[in-house]
Amino acid sequence: MTRAVLSIGSNLGDRYAHLRAAVDALGDSAVLVSGVYETPPWGDAEQPPYLNAVVLAVDLAADPRAWLERCRSLETAAGRVRDPQRRFGPRTLDVDVIAVWGEDGEPVLSDDPELTLPHPRAHERAFVLKPWLDLQPYAHLPGRGRVADLLHGPGLTADADAMTPRPDLPLESQE
Repeated sequence: MTRAVLSIGSNLGDRYAHLRAAVDALGDSAVLVSGVYETPPWGDAEQPPYLNAVVLAVDLAADPRAWLERCRSLETAAGRVRDPQRRFGPRTLDVDVIAVWGEDGEPVLSDDPELTLPHPRAHERAFVLKPWLDLQPYAHLPGRGRVADLLHGPGLTADADAMTPRPDLPLESQE
């Protein structure tokens, strides 16, 4: 069984519906889902605000590449179109594999350009760290340290303060 931390975000169309559909499509693999935060755009300020959340997921058969394929499938189902001219531009759904742990409980490390693990910029993104911290107060980002320390480090405090919790938009299981 592998465990993964997935970051989900949307800033086009029905943002909440896109997040909800992603969590629903993950099904029983989605063990814990954070609350939703409304966040300013990151990397490209000329776009609408995002809704962001984090999912802790498990799968008996998924290896890191399978997690990536699953994330891309979720994006495709939401109508995501990648604009090579705007790497950090708006999107219906963005699903990133932040970190994966193997069957032995050890973090998977990869420098493959298509799937770098842990995610190479996760430590710079309050919209990933804050919801993750809500789910796992003692979480560690492999190779970077405690998520709490990263979130309260230089440069991220202002980003975290700009995030607005959206308790009116629950993502937990609707069973």
